[in-house]
Formats: sequence, structure tokens, C-alpha cells
Amino acid sequence: MAVEVCVKAAAGAPDILGDCPFCQRVLMTLEEKKVPYKTHLINTSDKPQWFLEVNPEGKVPVLKFDDKWIADSDVIVGIIEEKYPNPSLSAPPEVSSVGSKIFSSFFKFLMSKDPSDGSEQALLDELKALDEHLKAKGPYVNGENICAVDLSLAPKLYHLVVALGHFKGWNVPESLTHLHNYMKLLFSRESFQKTNVAKEYVIAEGYNKFEPDPEKLDALVKRW
Repeated sequence: MAVEVCVKAAAGAPDILGDCPFCQRVLMTLEEKKVPYKTHLINTSDKPQWFLEVNPEGKVPVLKFDDKWIADSDVIVGIIEEKYPNPSLSAPPEVSSVGSKIFSSFFKFLMSKDPSDGSEQALLDELKALDEHLKAKGPYVNGENICAVDLSLAPKLYHLVVALGHFKGWNVPESLTHLHNYMKLLFSRESFQKTNVAKEYVIAEGYNKFEPDPEKLDALVKRW
């Protein structure tokens, strides 16, 4: 029986997957484990009543396990790993936090209007740290086999590349060769290709709507 999962629909395109890296993370996990699933695309600006009844907080993704809807991508992928252990995507503790600050650093730099505030350097430092880790341990975060950390990083790195390239004309430095190879590796995987969203939806739906207000930024950063 197929697992049911609710994910974000693209704005103005209810039949197309929207720009949510958390949703893509869950879908990639299901794809990597070859778990059959059925998607419900949710218009997050006009959520259907049935969705709010099973998920009062109205957040995506949510996945149905044993007639119970479960929210939070961290919780969801943990349950998927437990129920479908093969192939294993578990990450050992020593690599579980690799790259964990990249997305919040990306947000701060994207929102910044002050070139001297250090946000660009902070992001570069996080990317360099990932590059060094991959140099020592790669090609994936935990060596030769993909793991849950990679599936979390893949959509976030894609959003970073698309959003910073479009809004700031900024690209990941070519000197970070291991990181570039890593992104190519991730973005070429079938699980990524099957669950990815077009660049225009990332640009249109996401980051250009936010003002660089410190309180709003803090709230956004905490989500990641």
C-alpha cells in the first residue's frame, strides 16, 4: 500500500510540486528507499479543509503512518528509516551536523543589504567547512554511500544556488571543487531529479517576498 504524503504545491500551479526543501527531503527519502507513495499537493495559501482537519497546524510536509498524520521532516525521515530500514540512510553521530548551519547563513546573506555585515563571509566559512569535510570523507558526507544528511542538504544547496545566483549574482566559488562535485553528484541522482522543482518556482515563490527585518529573519532562520 502506498504511503500518503502532503507536500507544497506551486503557487498558481496546483498540479505542480512547489518550492519546499523539507518536502523534497521527505520525497527523496521515499525515492531512495523505493517506498511507493501518493502525493497530495497542498496550496499553502488556501489549504483544503480536510488537510487542516488531519493537520491543524497546516504545515507541510506531513506523512500518513498507520492512519496517523505525522508532521516535521526530521520526525518523518526518522520513522521512514525505522519502518523501511533497507537501504539504510542512517548517518553516524559524527556527521549528523555536517552543513547544518549553511541554510541559515544563506538566508542571512540573501536578506542582507549591507555588504560589510559579514554575512557573505559567514556563508563562505560554512561552505568551506563542508568542502573540507568532503575532501576528507567524500564523495558524500558519510563516504561512498548517500545518507540522510545528504538528502537534507541537497534541496537546500539547490535553493542556495538558484536564489543567490538570481538575486545577488553570487555563485559558489569554483575553488570549492569538492563541494561542486558533491552538488553535481546530488543533483544528478534520480531521487533528486524526480522530486525537484523548476528554478522559476524557487525564484517566484520564495525569497524575494521577504524584507530584511531582523525579527522576521530570526523567525525564518529558526525554521531551518
